[in-house]
Amino acid sequence: MFLWCQKKIKNNFLTIFRSPLMRATLALIFVFLIGVIFNAHGAFFRWDTHRDMFRHISVFAILACGMTIVIITAGIDLSVGSVLGFSAVLFSLLTIQRGLNPILALFLVFLAGLGCGLISGALVARFKIQPFIATLAMMVFARGLAKWISGGKKISTAILDSSGVYRYVEPPQIFNLLNSKIFNGNLAVVTIIFLFCALISSLILGKLRLGRYFYAVGGNEEAARLSGVPVAQTKLIAYGLSGLFSAVAGICQAAQEMQGDPEAGLTYELTAIAIVVIGGTSLAGGRGSLGLTIVGALTIGYLEKILSLNAIGEASRLMLTGAIIIGAVLFQRARK
Repeated sequence: MFLWCQKKIKNNFLTIFRSPLMRATLALIFVFLIGVIFNAHGAFFRWDTHRDMFRHISVFAILACGMTIVIITAGIDLSVGSVLGFSAVLFSLLTIQRGLNPILALFLVFLAGLGCGLISGALVARFKIQPFIATLAMMVFARGLAKWISGGKKISTAILDSSGVYRYVEPPQIFNLLNSKIFNGNLAVVTIIFLFCALISSLILGKLRLGRYFYAVGGNEEAARLSGVPVAQTKLIAYGLSGLFSAVAGICQAAQEMQGDPEAGLTYELTAIAIVVIGGTSLAGGRGSLGLTIVGALTIGYLEKILSLNAIGEASRLMLTGAIIIGAVLFQRARK
């Protein structure tokens, strides 16, 4: 009887440990403990350090919301960083230089981001192009589009008039709103936007038939097709949502920088993929959740913040992020 109970407890423990959520949580706890040890003379224990981390990681996490959906369908979206840059430039151009109504500008930028995602989705779903190639092409195209509409320059509050003289204008109120903090400066608005995006994505994946379609396509595309799942439309929607979330992230990025930079979002796709993979969503498709992505975002956010507090250079941070992606994939393989 004792041996049976011991074996039962052991099996239950192994089942819990093997769950993606538990492994992702353990990784987060490990990173957090590193921050406690290497606390930069107590800087890690101050609330403003954590608040700034939440604000910094929110843009990447918004991208990861769309990336999670795409990866669940067994795809990948390398264009999210470039679509972010294009959206940031377009939003700044429409609001700062053209003086367009912010609501209309938001709608147009959302439409542009959605359009980029739908084009990638059409290349994958309709023309059967590999997601890596299709989104790589969109990555290059969107970056070129951002540079074309901006003339290769940052779209800022310094506007060149007809006489060749720069004049400075006040940033639109929506920039100040999106870049502000609430609750006595304890929470950034961009973090609230991320949480809203995560909620929407979670509802789609967990409550709607569309979410079940995403999992079915990623788990076994042929079986999903034979079961009556509209595979092509499902993939199209997945990439469209990824483009839409990239547009949201681009608007937040423009508000934080108070300008539209055509170079914004470079390598952001790397961080977004790292967040999703570290959270435990399988690159093979069919498994994952937004809860796991949130844990992955916190892990990456705290890791980058700890490295920053301890004056670790950007080059080392990028190399470490790449190594972490490989480690996370190997970790997933070991779990099978």
